[in-house]
Amino acid sequence: MTIRNIAILLFFAVFTACQPSGADQQKQEKEGTAADSLRYPQEVHLKNVHQLTFGGDNAEAYWSFDGQYLSFQATNEDWGAECDQIFYMPAAGYSGEKPPLVSTGKGRTTCAYFMPGDTAILYASTHLGNEACPEVPRSVQGKYVWPIYADFDIFVANLEGEIVRQLTDSPGYDAEATVSPDGRKIVFTSTRSGDLELWTMDIDGANLRQVTNELGYDGGAFFSPDSKKLVFRASRPKTEEEVELYKGLLAENVVQPTNMEVFVCNVDGSEMQQVTNLGKANWAPYFHPSGERILFASNHHTDSGRQFNIFSIRIDGAGLQQITFDDAFDAFPMFSPDGKKIAFSSNRNNGGTRSTNVFVADWAE
Repeated sequence: MTIRNIAILLFFAVFTACQPSGADQQKQEKEGTAADSLRYPQEVHLKNVHQLTFGGDNAEAYWSFDGQYLSFQATNEDWGAECDQIFYMPAAGYSGEKPPLVSTGKGRTTCAYFMPGDTAILYASTHLGNEACPEVPRSVQGKYVWPIYADFDIFVANLEGEIVRQLTDSPGYDAEATVSPDGRKIVFTSTRSGDLELWTMDIDGANLRQVTNELGYDGGAFFSPDSKKLVFRASRPKTEEEVELYKGLLAENVVQPTNMEVFVCNVDGSEMQQVTNLGKANWAPYFHPSGERILFASNHHTDSGRQFNIFSIRIDGAGLQQITFDDAFDAFPMFSPDGKKIAFSSNRNNGGTRSTNVFVADWAE
């Protein structure tokens, strides 16, 4: 899922705000921002909130194994990224005019994740099918949709941006890949079996296995801290009308993201369990370091559906708690490997623009 898609869901027009360089803006923040002014009073689990990007659309910031770096995707014309491209930066923020580019700068990319050893980054890209930024369909059959680009394949690049391995070459959508904490497995979403299902493979791309097999969009999966479970978002069309609509849209390489819930299962797909039953869009789930709770983004609490915040819930579906309180958009909660920090993306402190930026905070229980 792209940052641009998120903006559409919020009915924001995507554009790049005119901002100072990262280094200049971070200096201004350090010199002129009161301690924790980026945190809302209700956000009791967040401390020492710092903004790492300033302008454009930046999201899906994932930690390196050593907790020192973040990979993320960004659309920012000032960086030469007309649609989502992959960058990485220190967890304290980048220096200079822009962070290092990891992807090719061609096509559209998504979901970057550090490989074991932190010398390479996994991501999906459409550049082999078309080097131009693909069009983003907003409405199909009168329905708001996300694109499922058939050109997406999964690649591994070193930190200099050189592709060192292509992990998928099957026709159709292969994307949304993440790596297990033990460094042994990759989970990703694919249409290779005819539906949007979760698959796993070994870290070298071998030993492909299908995890889910129920009709609907299964995506955005992450491993539990012990690498034994998966948490993911899913749509589950049930009625004849819902099934017909889902299949018709998928045939046009799009899906509706407006009704999704959070699920967990074992890595092999057994013990499947629906965690949320909140309605609307519940997505971007990530395990709490304890493995007993899940953080996720949701708009279930607003009538308009335009406001997203981060929530916490136990894996048994109890104990729902709101974590963030921005009045526009908070999502993509990601704990550092040691569980002490959390990265997330937000529209807060964007100077009245529509930019989405990456933030890091200390986590307080």
